[in-house]
Amino acid sequence: MTNPKTFHVKSFGCQMNVYDGERMAELLAAQGMEAAEGGEADLVVLNTCHIRERAAEKVYSDIGRLGREDGTRPMIAVAGCVAQAEGAEIPRRAKTVDIVVGPQAYHRLPELVTLAATGAKAIDTDMPTLSKFGALPARRRTGASAFLTVQEGCDKFCTYCVVPYTRGAEVSRGWDAIVEEARALVDAGAREITLLGQNVNAWDDGEGRALHDLIAALDRLPGLERIRYTTSHPNDMREGLIRAHAEVEALMPYLHLPVQSGSDRVLKAMNRSHSRESYLRVIERVRAARPDIALSGDFIVGFPGETDAEFEETLEIVRAVNYAQAYSFKYSPRPGTPAAAMDKQVPAQVMDERLQRLQAAIWAGAQAFNQSTVGRSTRVLLERKGRKPGQLIGKSPWLQSVHVETQAAIGDVIDVDIISAGPNSVGGAERLRAAA
Repeated sequence: MTNPKTFHVKSFGCQMNVYDGERMAELLAAQGMEAAEGGEADLVVLNTCHIRERAAEKVYSDIGRLGREDGTRPMIAVAGCVAQAEGAEIPRRAKTVDIVVGPQAYHRLPELVTLAATGAKAIDTDMPTLSKFGALPARRRTGASAFLTVQEGCDKFCTYCVVPYTRGAEVSRGWDAIVEEARALVDAGAREITLLGQNVNAWDDGEGRALHDLIAALDRLPGLERIRYTTSHPNDMREGLIRAHAEVEALMPYLHLPVQSGSDRVLKAMNRSHSRESYLRVIERVRAARPDIALSGDFIVGFPGETDAEFEETLEIVRAVNYAQAYSFKYSPRPGTPAAAMDKQVPAQVMDERLQRLQAAIWAGAQAFNQSTVGRSTRVLLERKGRKPGQLIGKSPWLQSVHVETQAAIGDVIDVDIISAGPNSVGGAERLRAAA
């Protein structure tokens, strides 16, 4: 097999995987390789997610589809969390896989590509103590909105979750490296930066500075208009971060704060280390600081032992919080996690019915929130083309997708009146500036 000249990176799952995929693409481009469409690339990188059930089986299915009609195939690399969890088992099951690289080792991808070109199987699932970020190239290209990883890993060990095993312990990137990367992203055209971490609000620099201090520093970067962060843990919502929502104009009025269940017994079984009441108190403090904030959450239905009454408690918390949006999933047993061995696994049919009811409640809340913004005037960051001629789609401060007809360009921030609402997006009309 020869050294590849073109590549394609396909990422699945969370925003951090999107960030990792972008960084892998930059690594390969720095080696002189060019991006190509998936079916034509000499190297295909499948950047995988391991959160949901049958994630590994889906990866093998994707691998099988990479063969070409003429009998040739690209060099295949499996990266990300499935790679970390499965390791050397992947090339044993799928002989066409040449490279397996975990999420803490992808900075070595160019070396692994060179090794694979010799015909050897290249595998690296180490979790080194030294940060991979220092080995990555400087940021040079981005869109109007960019992701920036500031924290990785998790020490919470929720009983259903594989992240501590695939991403490792919580590690915070250094202050200077983050600010430097943020500055490079702004210089490359980013108007908005979303700070990423498995528990992003646990970030600290080891010298007494926490996430709200970092946000304040980024707020001073010329050209950066918007700051967001995700995903947060309720136990790490410090007072300084809550105050930042009131004090930092560039920090958008949006908070994704997973709760997972409305039942204290289920939360304890999940090892979530917060209660229903403590979660609601955090929400009250955030709303007191920023009354117009949009709230988002995560929910799992059908966790082992969940009763009908406990599921009703989850519905109650959805209605109490009035989420602008939320993500909901059926419990999925992950091999090696404590919950997978728990008694009283909930039947699939029961989970299906509960998920439908939960999503109906979430949908109603999202519709109500979007409807409540009709009549507001706001600023919208334009990000991509819409389906109609002359239409662009952007993001409101509340992370709504806004459809608007405009002569402005992608990357512009324009004044918009919200004039219509659906459950998943809103319609806007550009406010034309008065002539000078």
